[in-house]
Amino acid sequence: MTKQNANPKLKRCRSVYCLIFLPAALALLLCGVTMSKFLSFKSFIGTDSLYAHLNIGGTSANQNDVMITVQTVIQRIQEEMDRLRGRANDPSSPSVYKQAAFLADILGHLESVNAPHQQSSSFTVHPLLKERKQSDEPADYFLREEIRKYVKIKPNRLGKQNFMGANATFTSIGHACFAMREELEEYMDYDIGEICNDDWKLAQKLMVHGCDPLPRRRCFSRSPKLYTQPFPINESMWKLPDDRNVRWSEYRCKNFSCLASNTARKGFFKCADCFNLTNHELPRWVKLNTDPNQSADFLISDVLGIKPGEIRIGLDFSVGTGTFAARMSEFNVTIVSASINLGAPFSEMIALRGLVPLYLTINQRLPFFDNTLDLIHTTRFLDGWIDFVLLDFILYDWDRVLRPGGLLWIDSFFCLKEDLYDYLQAFKMLRYKRHKWVVVPKLDKHDQEVFFSAVLEKPPRPFR
Repeated sequence: MTKQNANPKLKRCRSVYCLIFLPAALALLLCGVTMSKFLSFKSFIGTDSLYAHLNIGGTSANQNDVMITVQTVIQRIQEEMDRLRGRANDPSSPSVYKQAAFLADILGHLESVNAPHQQSSSFTVHPLLKERKQSDEPADYFLREEIRKYVKIKPNRLGKQNFMGANATFTSIGHACFAMREELEEYMDYDIGEICNDDWKLAQKLMVHGCDPLPRRRCFSRSPKLYTQPFPINESMWKLPDDRNVRWSEYRCKNFSCLASNTARKGFFKCADCFNLTNHELPRWVKLNTDPNQSADFLISDVLGIKPGEIRIGLDFSVGTGTFAARMSEFNVTIVSASINLGAPFSEMIALRGLVPLYLTINQRLPFFDNTLDLIHTTRFLDGWIDFVLLDFILYDWDRVLRPGGLLWIDSFFCLKEDLYDYLQAFKMLRYKRHKWVVVPKLDKHDQEVFFSAVLEKPPRPFR
């Protein structure tokens, strides 16, 4: 055999040896790293120690040396691939493409290991010890089957867009529901078609903490054991309802007489007397009990006189039992009362009086279309406890549903005297027309707090 014929064979042998040597060196390297992690006897007797050995996310000198070695191997493989590319046209080297493909595969694995180190200068955690990444599918976050079924997208059966322009139905829940997964799964734990648990208090807790809206359920809500016919409308407005029409299990008081006597603290101290219909509620908004010069109260007749015949429908976002709506009905104005049951059956009380209760928290966008209401009234609710940014969002939403020319009635808003300017600026930014505007001291707080009341008119804004 001539020397010229031996050289190509020798070169091919060297390529093969080089190809074998590099993976072997890599295997030895990985074995050495693995053995060094498990040499300690402690790694075999404790879970915490095992985690410490597997979690190679530290910054020790040994780990830095390993990463330098890995980078060196990557560099050598890249150099070998460049050399193989130079021989791609050599007809005497038919295995060049296979060698290059094999090296490219190894290089891809090494670079995938090295990439996190280049970003954070540390190893990645072992896959078995990594925190699981949540799926983009909301249903995968929950374990209870009913909540999973509820939040999944429901495609239209006809396979085309419906009259609303959607090809599926998208049911939603409040974003805080994900942070309250245990409570929500307890709420959705029921047998389909059976009676729901007596868990309205759990539902209200979810709503108040931002899990609003709640998912629908496929169980029947519990009713009072002995529900009786409500009083006729000509009696129900100013008469305490029948106690049998309320589920009292979650309340300290077990009847309306207890609530009216004010012997038990109701959920909202601001409504300590609002179940006392005869003495406390009956004169409200139709008669002033104090000096007009020191009162923050306005009479309904005076407010409606601002725009005679124009106020027909509205919302009362307050703490109460529906007395404002009851009084407005005497002036042929329909009012929906928003309330929740904090410590007492406010919603049931409003409904049993023949009025419309809207079970709604401050977290939720008002369920009315733009420019539809004539009046929004609020009292005993938006006071000096509320955050200024939250107040902005609420006022802008109220502005959205008020029609041009509609009235915003801020009724006895109270706050610390030192905060008054900031709150007044929040109301002024609406740029509403002022019809009534008064600030008076809150006499029971030793001149530390003040009352603010106003009747403001939404201006017509030009279309753009």
